[in-house]
Amino acid sequence: MPQDMDFGLPAATEISPCLEGARRHNLDWMRRTGLAGDDRALAWYLSWDMPRLAALGFPHARGPALDLLADAMGFFFVFDDQFDGPLGRDPAETARVCQALIDIAHGAPPPPGADPCTTAFADIRARSTDGAHPAWTARTAHEWEYYFAAQAHEARGRLRGTPADLDAYFQVRRGIAATDLPLSLGELAAGLTVPASAFHSPELRIMRRAAIDVTLMCNDVYSLEKEEARGDMDNLVLVLEHARHLTRGEALIAARNEVNRRVLRFQGLAGQVPAVCAQLALSEREQADVTAYVRVMTAWMSGYHAWQTVTQRYRNAPRVVPPSGPGHLGQVLRPGARRPPSAGPGSFPPQ
Repeated sequence: MPQDMDFGLPAATEISPCLEGARRHNLDWMRRTGLAGDDRALAWYLSWDMPRLAALGFPHARGPALDLLADAMGFFFVFDDQFDGPLGRDPAETARVCQALIDIAHGAPPPPGADPCTTAFADIRARSTDGAHPAWTARTAHEWEYYFAAQAHEARGRLRGTPADLDAYFQVRRGIAATDLPLSLGELAAGLTVPASAFHSPELRIMRRAAIDVTLMCNDVYSLEKEEARGDMDNLVLVLEHARHLTRGEALIAARNEVNRRVLRFQGLAGQVPAVCAQLALSEREQADVTAYVRVMTAWMSGYHAWQTVTQRYRNAPRVVPPSGPGHLGQVLRPGARRPPSAGPGSFPPQ
């Protein structure tokens, strides 16, 4: 089965010592926001162990920083499951629902009577931007926008019924995977301020893209059976199978090769980072932040892989939710009343 494929990623050697505290916090947060609507939904969610993903992926995070990361991980996966049903086959309605979340990412308050997903996201956004550097806040507003806006294009893929080409796949998949955001939240948890000249260097940008692609590609393999049964088309294995006329086994091997190529590229570029810092004449503090940023990306790839190889979200899903039905056990993203075309102060009109 795909979940047994070994990608040969470096092992996750560290885990945050604050894991148990994050588990207690996340359980309370899930109940308080309503993301887990009843005991059965909560039990299924707890089997995924999202705090462990946060603790493995961000071993440097402590206390409230790890709590925020655990909550964000939980939000991403619960939110994703909301599109397994009819909403995920209605691109226009998906775009409309997600626009309210995009508005919040850019500073609008949550609407009155907001559903649990909107309430949870507003809380995550407020906590993450409290005291954050303006440049980080601006960058992540766009990253959240991309994440939410891409959901409508995944819905278009379900209606199309066939995988897109590789370029189109990456444009949608990098959005719905939200993998920029964990890296940005990891920077925040580590207290890093990576100089713009270094952050946007070719070396670090390519490394960031590699870290993003490695996690989503591995995820596509482990979630293949779940996604294929539900008609999801934006999956690397299905894309390679369709575009290159491969068998399932050949497509899985091709996916692993794509992952390995990016890991090697990441490792090669990591060795060039000290020279980049020297050429940019970065201060000792700036160089330390850049070095820590590389560690954040490295730990995220290894930690995510360590989590997804054992989580019950993929290995136990058929026993909990029907393979061809919704992966969630409660509707916590609910379409509300349409917003008026013109909005007041602090709000953003639909785009």
